[in-house]
Amino acid sequence: MMEALIVSNVLLWLLVIALGILTLALARQVGILHERSAPLGAAITDKGPEVGEDAPEFELQDFSGQPVKIGGKREGDLDTLLLFLAPNCPMCNKLLPTALSMASSERLDVIVVSDGPREEHEVFLRKHQLGNLPYVVSANVGIRFQVGRVPYAILIDSEGKIRSKGLVNTREHLESLVEAKATDIPSIQEYLKRHRHPEHEKVPSDIAEKAQVPEARGAG
Repeated sequence: MMEALIVSNVLLWLLVIALGILTLALARQVGILHERSAPLGAAITDKGPEVGEDAPEFELQDFSGQPVKIGGKREGDLDTLLLFLAPNCPMCNKLLPTALSMASSERLDVIVVSDGPREEHEVFLRKHQLGNLPYVVSANVGIRFQVGRVPYAILIDSEGKIRSKGLVNTREHLESLVEAKATDIPSIQEYLKRHRHPEHEKVPSDIAEKAQVPEARGAG
């Protein structure tokens, strides 16, 4: 009886030691994956004006007839966040509360840019309260920036230079544009160049393929 108890205790201790070793091995693998994982940022998929270049300049009117300026040097040292969306894009609708929040929390001039029939925008604006955010309906802005898919965002600094841009399918993507300026890493592609691992090579294309968003009409 005593021998059986001793054998069972030994087996139990061996099992505990084996589980401990397995846990340490799993923890190590998690650490390696965390170190090698790519950042959650907006992916650049267009061929428009490059980050660091002067943004195209526009003197426009928003949907309510108020003057709106895009590009060029701005007073007050405020950066401008252009958010390109479409009224019939569900993902765009989900990002609007984040854009409203960032306008105050990040001290940004947020400008919403869209295209399409006026009737669609009237319905969209009745449904979504944008407050003081300018809402511009213009195909030319999307064409000049060569925006092919929405939701898409471009951060322009107070000197009129493009600091970051990319597809923004989530709140984290949108916030990453502001973080990109702070860290001086304009895009997820540039991050992967600076922190190159073989496992990263396909990340940007994978992100683009998984972005199930409609094409922006009139955006070129």
